Amino acid sequence: MANVHILWADDEIDLLKPHVLFLEQKGYKVTTVNSGNEAVDQVADNFFDIVFLDENMPGLSGLEALQLIKSTDPGLPVVMITKSEEESIMEDAIGSKISDYLIKPVNPNQILLSLKKNLDNKRLIGEKASSGYQQEFREIAMKLMGRLDLEEWYDLHRKLIYWGLELERNQDGGLAEVFRTQHKEANAQFSKFVKDNYVDWLHDEEDLIMSHTLFEKKVAPILKNGSDKPVFMVVIDNLRFDQWKTIQPVLGDYFRVETEDIYMSILPTATQYARNALFAGMMPTDIQKMYPRLWKGEEDDGGKNLHEADFLEGQLKRLSIQGKWSYNKITNLNSGKKLAENFHTLLSNKLNVIVYNFVDMLSHARTEMEVIKELADDEAAYRSLTKSWFEHSPLFDILKQVAEADGVLIITTDHGTIRVEEPSKVVGDRNTNSNLRYKAGKNLDYNAKEVLEIRKPEEAFLPKANVSTAYIFATEARFFVYPNNYNHFVNYFKDTFQHGGISMEEMLIPYIVLKAK
Repeated sequence: MANVHILWADDEIDLLKPHVLFLEQKGYKVTTVNSGNEAVDQVADNFFDIVFLDENMPGLSGLEALQLIKSTDPGLPVVMITKSEEESIMEDAIGSKISDYLIKPVNPNQILLSLKKNLDNKRLIGEKASSGYQQEFREIAMKLMGRLDLEEWYDLHRKLIYWGLELERNQDGGLAEVFRTQHKEANAQFSKFVKDNYVDWLHDEEDLIMSHTLFEKKVAPILKNGSDKPVFMVVIDNLRFDQWKTIQPVLGDYFRVETEDIYMSILPTATQYARNALFAGMMPTDIQKMYPRLWKGEEDDGGKNLHEADFLEGQLKRLSIQGKWSYNKITNLNSGKKLAENFHTLLSNKLNVIVYNFVDMLSHARTEMEVIKELADDEAAYRSLTKSWFEHSPLFDILKQVAEADGVLIITTDHGTIRVEEPSKVVGDRNTNSNLRYKAGKNLDYNAKEVLEIRKPEEAFLPKANVSTAYIFATEARFFVYPNNYNHFVNYFKDTFQHGGISMEEMLIPYIVLKAK
């Protein structure tokens, strides 16, 4: 390959002349040296794309030269070549972050394969991703023209997330734009699907797993199976399925995924409704009836999720689940560290629920703080920031301790979030709530084509402050804006991450069961 410069260090380099000529005929530039010392000097003085390094050379050995080369250029790929098959030498080389390991005698094709694996892998993987998505583009487009059922929407959501992540790694700008257009069309069709079916699901689909049925249908059977292993249910507020796929590899050394499901958040896809429903095992109107002093409506002051432990306790009693349990809500770094330090106190409990609020705080900070806007400028950066947080968080420390204790780990969420792009005008009185993705109030004025209307909240099991209360939910990537100061608020909220409405990102969310390795 043109412009690729190889350094090859071997004390018997003259015997490898045919290999060098083979590579030069393929367009590679090859510099040869006879010792480890010369290799180290060459790396210090010149630029190389890759180094082939003999392990057994007189003077400075290959492993010693490797350490010095890595100290000069940590990112330089080094391929170790040796006559020895001793496991200890292989382990030393691998521990020193070599890029490949070849046993003598090597043939030219082995060398060529190693070059392609280390220098061309990104290009080859990118080309594979591009061709793969191009082949599947038509299939996805055909599905979007048909009538998908809910399971088919779950599958399509998974598929779109897969290709979104693959194309993100590929960094093919043109194809990425095609994907964004197709994903936008998918969300438009999904919004129509939800508008047509949501109220019917609540009344007719007993097997559909939603916020208020998740615990009974998914978590309770695990608790009732007779295992003596502690169960840790971690609810990461606002965690989308693509964010789960981003942090999944981080957990790979500690857990294996036993179940990877998607379930549906109720509307509004907001913490006040979805997470209370999750822990109570009830829809909002039923929570309001059973716990009139604990339920907080849109018009009430104070926190709307202050009684999740009470709701959970009631659900555990109704489901006849016996045993000790704990509820822990983490809203800042110090409380996360404290829980990690006191992890041992959780091991005697049958169930430990941990609510972790960071991702939700990140989405709000993304709206309000310029520095976070810079760090999370788009979907890829938002995922990357989530992964970076997770890797260095007390939550990761807690989960590693779950693995050490051989506990059962459940990771889920209450709702997701979407990056909003298109303003939708709405008018309401001063008692109308402030959420950008749904509105609850009376005398609302809006474009009916852009929303799901719930004129009779009781049909969707939603509380109402008075007899004329109605709910509207933004569809696709829209966000509600009042006419006064319209341009200011459009510019302020456009491209921020919001939740409460109808989109795949907000409603189709992860439920994951992991077992320790």
